[in-house]
Amino acid sequence: MRTTLTLATLPLLAGLALPAFASSEAELDKSFYPYKNGAPAFPGLAPGMIINKANVEQFKDALDSGMLQMIRNGWYELKVGKTTSFDPDKHYVDATRKNLGSAKLGPKTGDIEGFIAGRPFVDEPQSSDPRAGEKLAWNYKYGINWGDNATITPFYWKYRDLQSGKLEKTLKFSFNFLNLKHRVQHAPVPEVTPNPSNLFRGIYVKVLEPQDLKNTQLLIQRYEDDQKMDDAYLYLGFQRRVRRLATGQATDAFLGADLMIEDFEGYNGRVADMKWTFKGTRNILMPFYNHNEMKLSDEFKDPDGYKYVSFNGQGECFPDVTWQLRKVYVVEAAPVGPSPISKRVLHIDAQVASINRTLIYDRKGELWKTFTIGKSHPDAHLPINKGTGIAIDDAFSMVDVQTKHCTTGQFKGQVDPKQVPAPMFQVQYMRGGE
Repeated sequence: MRTTLTLATLPLLAGLALPAFASSEAELDKSFYPYKNGAPAFPGLAPGMIINKANVEQFKDALDSGMLQMIRNGWYELKVGKTTSFDPDKHYVDATRKNLGSAKLGPKTGDIEGFIAGRPFVDEPQSSDPRAGEKLAWNYKYGINWGDNATITPFYWKYRDLQSGKLEKTLKFSFNFLNLKHRVQHAPVPEVTPNPSNLFRGIYVKVLEPQDLKNTQLLIQRYEDDQKMDDAYLYLGFQRRVRRLATGQATDAFLGADLMIEDFEGYNGRVADMKWTFKGTRNILMPFYNHNEMKLSDEFKDPDGYKYVSFNGQGECFPDVTWQLRKVYVVEAAPVGPSPISKRVLHIDAQVASINRTLIYDRKGELWKTFTIGKSHPDAHLPINKGTGIAIDDAFSMVDVQTKHCTTGQFKGQVDPKQVPAPMFQVQYMRGGE
């Protein structure tokens, strides 16, 4: 009788085991494909309409507070586009599935255990979880912003007076990115070797123009161990030497721009550097679009005919793109050490895990700067990006609302491992970069 009962219950036990796995699979599906069952909606909001000073109050709950202020000021008119899915790279999704549930937070902020590759945490964040914001920070750090390797060449920065629109300076850069570990798409997978310092990621920047700044170079080396401070080096062409940057210089204005090094990509720092607080989930307008369908600039004559995003609004400080209603996680990041800011309010796209709207507050707690990073669907961009599953950074706008100044960026981003060899991310490369 006992044997019969045990055998009879085996199928039931197997069935009971399925929901746990199915639940995790369901969370993964929800995390990467939030629009599978339809796009979010907001009363009266429709693709093709324009939100401006006259009607913004009707749509204030579909905007972050910084963008609401910009439109109330009459500085920008926001064009609404259709919500579309930015399906992530299949290799990244597969890596997440393979390692589902393996990542765990360690005892201190900046500690993670068991992470291998993919998105560390796929479960929907809950306000009842005191470390939900920290988990989203890890999803951003180990996300697929630029994938395993990519380059932005060229990358134009413009410095403008917000009130008069006067163009003060134009810089031409090359920005390059390489993940040395947790790689999923491009060889070598899963990591670049040798890697004796156990680095996670490198960022290498070189100024191409103007002449007085030409060959200025910046190298950032981020360690796998988040508790270790980044190494950052600056090469000044006129001095012809490399110097190591002090930690505090990551929050200085970079080359006179309205950006700090810490601002790059939405947040360019360690998880350990901030206290992370999840503030909730919202459906708000975010700068996601198809590059090839936007109004593009004829200003730069790129050899292959590529055209860059145009800018409009007050002082030409805002990208002339369409914005989609998207699912967004709002996270407050407060520095735990000395900083010129009191907090960042990050609007993290739920599907892509990228930071596309940031509000930066000064030490007094007043809004200081508002940061926009526009994302193009890769299939509506350069041919080399098609099919990569990597949302392409395409334009940025950093507006200093206190000094009435802005810095804007126009990208030519390419997901191309051949252009970013591993030696590029070593100090020796800077010395030979003339």
